[in-house]
Amino acid sequence: MNSYVEMEHHRGVLIVRLSGELDHHAADYVRMDMDEAIMRGQVEHLVLSLKHLQFMDSSGLGVILGRYKLIRSKGGKMVVCDATAPVRRLLEMSGLFKIMPLYDDESAALSDLEVAL
Repeated sequence: MNSYVEMEHHRGVLIVRLSGELDHHAADYVRMDMDEAIMRGQVEHLVLSLKHLQFMDSSGLGVILGRYKLIRSKGGKMVVCDATAPVRRLLEMSGLFKIMPLYDDESAALSDLEVAL
């Protein structure tokens, strides 16, 4: 299975929707795609939607942590939403939710960032 990345800009927020698998095969592609969008646009914050992500390994964690550091270095926030049960479990075990919050859906994440759709 492949990884698919859908991105949408909304009032300084980059919404990234991942689907499929985020593993060592897809990590570089996803990383480059996200970095290009962050550096090209006026991105203050990042919402990472994992609603359709079925699998993620440690390479995927590396992609998420790297984008977190990039957004933080620009003074922004990164949040996660809609994590599937297996992906959520991996994120919990990694301690990721100690540094970034998890929301039930995109609208809750955007509300926290004070950006309404």
